[in-house]
Amino acid sequence: MSNDLTPTNRVEYGEIISIIERARENAFRAVNRELISMYWEIGKYVSEKVKSEGWGKFVVSDFARFIQTDRPDLKGFSASNIWRMRQFYETYVGNEKLAPLVREISWTHNLLIMSRSKSDEAREFYLILCDRNNYTKRELERQMDSMLFERTMISDEKNKLFIEKNTGLTALRDSYILEFLDVPEKHKEHELRKAIIANLRDFILEFGKDFTFVGDEYRVQVGNTDFHIDPAFLQP
Repeated sequence: MSNDLTPTNRVEYGEIISIIERARENAFRAVNRELISMYWEIGKYVSEKVKSEGWGKFVVSDFARFIQTDRPDLKGFSASNIWRMRQFYETYVGNEKLAPLVREISWTHNLLIMSRSKSDEAREFYLILCDRNNYTKRELERQMDSMLFERTMISDEKNKLFIEKNTGLTALRDSYILEFLDVPEKHKEHELRKAIIANLRDFILEFGKDFTFVGDEYRVQVGNTDFHIDPAFLQP
């Protein structure tokens, strides 16, 4: 049946699918914002109780047990997670720049960034990068494991300005971590090209998702001479 569709039909149907996907994404983001806001409010409550009434591990553990017994349908409220909510609140409270950003990514991503970033600048960098690129947990972990923030910050001044102008998006850096290619220290060009193609997803992730793979041995004509780029990537 689908083979009988005209080019116009395909375009129109594709536009409808895009509307559906945008609506689903907006709905997911709205639910996530409410979830993060709830964790924020719980963290605020516990933080204030710790300061005003001396709440400690026993009280929070007792509260966690109460939830598990009285409301077993509520998940994610272990004592350790409740303490994380308190830490989450205390990390970002009063920071008008970062507090709105934490609501744009998942709780899992927030915990990873909060626990592994050593400064507000690093947290801001990964919060925006994660939001703009829709990173999975695995992708975010790899970027942090490879010290993307630190490598970006030690790049030249032109790259720093580019990053500041684009609010944390990845720019060209002075160094890249390509351990996933698993090529020997002394390798030939075709071995490197083959490894890049085999690990294309991770390769693009390292350079930044604003790069698009154009093709392998992409043909470029300069004057009357043909050149082949192995492989070619495009940055809009």
